[in-house]
Amino acid sequence: MPERIRIVFLGTGSVAPTPERNHTGILFTYKDENILIDCGENIQRQFKIAGLNAFKLTRIFLTHWHGDHVLGLGGLLQSLALGKYSKTLEIYGPRGTKKFMKNLLNMFIFVDKINMKVIEIEKEGNFLETKDLIFKCKKLVHSTFSLGYSVIEKDKLRISKEFLNKNKIKESQELGKLVEGKDIKINGKIIRAKDATFLEKGRKITIILDTGYMLNISKFAENSDLLITECSFCDESKEKAKECFHLTAKQAAEIAKNSRSTSLILTHIGQRYQKHINFISEEAKKIFKNTKIAEDFMEILL
Repeated sequence: MPERIRIVFLGTGSVAPTPERNHTGILFTYKDENILIDCGENIQRQFKIAGLNAFKLTRIFLTHWHGDHVLGLGGLLQSLALGKYSKTLEIYGPRGTKKFMKNLLNMFIFVDKINMKVIEIEKEGNFLETKDLIFKCKKLVHSTFSLGYSVIEKDKLRISKEFLNKNKIKESQELGKLVEGKDIKINGKIIRAKDATFLEKGRKITIILDTGYMLNISKFAENSDLLITECSFCDESKEKAKECFHLTAKQAAEIAKNSRSTSLILTHIGQRYQKHINFISEEAKKIFKNTKIAEDFMEILL
């Protein structure tokens, strides 16, 4: 069975919060990785409401430095320090992140400290790789330097239960070598890795927040199992969306369709649509049927 990928939406609002929607924050969990994408105001409270432990965070990815995406950083970092956060927190962001982080920590009397490593991303493409995951980014079109992120699970060799059953092979510690591509011998019989395993394609999650429409953005999101995009406007306000460098529901759905993504979740919902959320849903579903509107604390398991 593939390892579980868990996505929790801690904030799904736009520039102004509403009673229903906090500022932006998305938690990605895979094995021991707990990555927060953007850190809107009150995020640490959202963690508590959701019953999540912020002390498990391993990294923070910032898409850009507009206030509705970062104003929760100060409080979150202070709480981690007071609670004796024991890891080194890696904070990734666009050009200028080191300067902004320094300014942020000088804004108030920061009690105690945590170990942090701040990494500025200057180029598109791969910027981080772990044993299981590859992280990619793309520069978006916004009023400031803004990044989109893709998390790609590496392909894995899996043992075929059908092969084991057919050849009456029982569980053995030796079987673990098969997924390393090594042949083994059990009861005098050679078991070849190429016969006993199959390649499981890794999953891909793409997150595209504040941006204007880009013709080549679908290539970045290509074949995503889950595509999460901002959706600040409906198509009737497409000129306003263009002026503000944001997406409409129709444009988000076109990205999902053109990228051949499996599912689409819309977030960063403008407060003007809170009482008319169906407008967004219906507009997107006309183009891409498998569309959902994110809500605060909504959880997705892949």
